[in-house]
Amino acid sequence: MTRLSQEKASSPAAPSVWIYGPALDLVVGCGAWSAPLLLISYFAIASSTRTWSVVFYALALLFNYPHYMATIYRAYHRVEDFQKYRIFTVYTTGLLLLTGLLSHFWLGVLPFIFTLYLTWSPWHYSGQNYGLFMMFARRAGASLAQAERRALYGAFIVSYLILFLGFHTGPSPDALFVSLGIPAAVGRWGQIGLGVVFLALSGFGLRGLLQAAEWRKLIPCLTLFSSQFLWFLLPTAMAVIKGWEIPQSRYSSGVLAVMHSAQYLWITSYYAQREAGEDRSRSWRPWAYFAVLIAGGIALFVPGPWLASRVFHYDFTASFLIFTALVNLHHFILDGAIWKLRDGRIAELLLNSKVRLANVASSAGGRLAEVWGWFSGSAPPARLVRVGAALLLLAWGTIDQARYYLALRSENASDLQRAAVLDSFDSSLQTRLGRREMEDGHPLQAEAAWRKAMQSNPADPAPRQELLRLLVQKKRFDEAYDLTESSLHYSPRDANLLVDRGLLALAEGHTDQAVESWKRAIAIDPAQLLAHLYLANELDHEGEAQIAATQYKMVLNIIVQQPLAKRPEAEKTIAIVLRMADCQERASQSEEAVQSYQLAAKVAAETKQNKLESIANVNEAALKAEAGRVGDALRLYQHALQLDDAIGDRTSSAEDWFAYGRFLDHAQFPARLVYACLVKAESFQDSIADESQRKLLADATGQAEKRVGTEAKAIRRNLDPGLQEALALRR
Repeated sequence: MTRLSQEKASSPAAPSVWIYGPALDLVVGCGAWSAPLLLISYFAIASSTRTWSVVFYALALLFNYPHYMATIYRAYHRVEDFQKYRIFTVYTTGLLLLTGLLSHFWLGVLPFIFTLYLTWSPWHYSGQNYGLFMMFARRAGASLAQAERRALYGAFIVSYLILFLGFHTGPSPDALFVSLGIPAAVGRWGQIGLGVVFLALSGFGLRGLLQAAEWRKLIPCLTLFSSQFLWFLLPTAMAVIKGWEIPQSRYSSGVLAVMHSAQYLWITSYYAQREAGEDRSRSWRPWAYFAVLIAGGIALFVPGPWLASRVFHYDFTASFLIFTALVNLHHFILDGAIWKLRDGRIAELLLNSKVRLANVASSAGGRLAEVWGWFSGSAPPARLVRVGAALLLLAWGTIDQARYYLALRSENASDLQRAAVLDSFDSSLQTRLGRREMEDGHPLQAEAAWRKAMQSNPADPAPRQELLRLLVQKKRFDEAYDLTESSLHYSPRDANLLVDRGLLALAEGHTDQAVESWKRAIAIDPAQLLAHLYLANELDHEGEAQIAATQYKMVLNIIVQQPLAKRPEAEKTIAIVLRMADCQERASQSEEAVQSYQLAAKVAAETKQNKLESIANVNEAALKAEAGRVGDALRLYQHALQLDDAIGDRTSSAEDWFAYGRFLDHAQFPARLVYACLVKAESFQDSIADESQRKLLADATGQAEKRVGTEAKAIRRNLDPGLQEALALRR
């Protein structure tokens, strides 16, 4: 029930504040069960997601689906109501049906429809809570001043806005939710500010409420207000304070949706009972009423996706999401039109007012009214049709539940195959089946499942990525490349797909296409780290050192902006910094290169990456030597050699002793020290794989030996003194 517009009560206070009784009204109607159920939702579900997914899917049959049907029943089952709300019962319904049809042909609209549904849901929940809050206040005889009533209404609105900011702050992790991208600082401080406003409005409004009626009669109101706080304010406060992430879908498909639906059924059943009591020609039959709601609820959600999938080979999951979003939107719109306390008939039945309205049926029912009259009549054929339709829908709903259960058993290939027999055109199911077959060692069956998934939904990236990985493993690069080409027709703005296409194009020798793909990926998503990295590597390979260095810098900027938990490992980041420094050096950007080597060394030292720190030191030392800063170069070379020795890296030791010896030679240090360093490098030459490097070392050692002369044999026999002296050099 959305917002129930309030007017001052024109009748005396109701004799009883309760609807059914204190226990049921407080627990279900006022949400007193919110605290324990929310605790289950936020903690227990995390430990057994699949089990609770099945539980909530089953509860949808008993609560969620019927609560949508209750609105349909309320708006359509009486001809006068159908005519009264014709703009919603006919024209709005027709528009949403057309939207549903178009959505199956234009899948790109699904995220926007689903975002509207997820964003509107908590507003709908808040409206229902506020409507029931004011209903209980009026049943308790509380007459609020306009300022106090507006303050309470404002508190409910503010509680929704706080959640709205949480939904739309920052980028969305869900492909189906289109976030407004509100900056994190704006969202956080906005929530804090609105929280203060909520407290002020609540304090003012509740004070007036407690003064307007006896507090015992206001227990339902206070319980509803606390439920609103638990549903919206507390989770948001924990997200702000503790950094908890609350998925938007949890507000529409989890325990909150179940509580809202149960609350809705509680009040609509009471209304239907009171309404039936006015008609002496028929008696209230609660079991028949709920049977209609359950069967009708199944009819709203189950047949559509099944028919779209089995008949038109449309992706079952995508179709189910379309129906879910549009049925909810229809419910929100229709519900907002039909439930208003200022409506005399609703006030009469919910507030026990003494106003009596004439129950005049419109004569403008037309053909639809005749058909509905026959269908709901007592004639044996009509009864048979009703019973048959109900049994068919219940059987269909049971099969749907069984299929959902089997489809979630991803560890069991047989169960997944059984679910696929019931409906094979389900991209997510076929993707899970393919993974299971792959893990069981059946690559051919896995490939078939993933291709079936792509046939159902070519825009779904999950099966495509799995199939690409398989084709690359099997070295079927031509097929993998063709797959990316064909997939771009359905997902032209998929940055990850463009990155993969670039890699495969490069493997096929199409360098230009690879670079073009990565540039397109960056244009679509400037934060696409891999696209920047691959582009930088290729530009570096092509000799475009300066442009490559710019790309490496962009990669590092992206990494810095990522949360610590999502950043690459330290050694990978350091390697990127070293590549950037190398490009800067070759682009004659010596100062920038020195700064980059220093950054790499600093990060390596902090993360205990001794080998990478040694590499950074040696490269920086070479630049410092070239600039004539011999003292700095000495210190860096010596530190690098100490690191090599500490980690026992023979390859690095060979290269760095050789580099140090050549440096000492160019800096005109004593020849015996140069010779000692080169002899030390030769002692590790077995670890030098490059034959040309071995020859270069041998030539340099021979030349140094000639300069040392007869002293060479003594240096070789006792190498340590010369090495210690070389390591202790200072300028």
